[in-house]
Amino acid sequence: MKSDVQIHHDVMAELAWDTRVDATDLGIEVERGVVTLTGSVSSYAKKRAAQDAAHRVAGVLDVANDLTVRLPSTMTQTDAELAPAVRRALSWDALVPDEKIRCTVSDGLVTLEGSVDVWQQREEAETAVWRLAGIRGVTNNLLVIAPKAEAREIRDLVEHALVRRAEREAHRITVEADGGVVTLSGRVGSWHEKQAIVGTAGHAPGTHMVIDKLLLDTTD
Repeated sequence: MKSDVQIHHDVMAELAWDTRVDATDLGIEVERGVVTLTGSVSSYAKKRAAQDAAHRVAGVLDVANDLTVRLPSTMTQTDAELAPAVRRALSWDALVPDEKIRCTVSDGLVTLEGSVDVWQQREEAETAVWRLAGIRGVTNNLLVIAPKAEAREIRDLVEHALVRRAEREAHRITVEADGGVVTLSGRVGSWHEKQAIVGTAGHAPGTHMVIDKLLLDTTD
């Protein structure tokens, strides 16, 4: 297993490597594989990019993203300007049912409310918004109103999809389903594998929530 010192070094190197992130204003703390990012960035998209960069480093178990978004004057927009931009971003995304989504913008913070048909649409809606310039943060309160399905049926669909996509070749994944809530547990070898498994579960018909209890296995 990597030491916290080695993880700190590798996270710094990964942040410096990622051209989307200006690592000079970032602070990094590591304790038992948990990375805390502090400092400020010039956009919410860069905040997310820094988080993703830290997650890519082998040995990182979790990331606490305490970065503050400080928009430069050239990127500052009023809420009245941001609101239609958010609406356009949702309406232009073919994977998002924008007519079911309500948006509120306050001091650059976007809140998404309403309902979608599947869990993955909830994730797509958030992604469509957080890349916009001038956004300070996104709160996703969208509800998933999925067609009713038997828990056993949902579990079987998720398990078959994971096997089909070779997401379980190295570690055992347990899938539990209760009333449309899918809980994933077990061990995975990387953050990307973890994200792929959660994304796969989100596509299952009848799923309206995915609870991620997957653990990163850093012993390999």
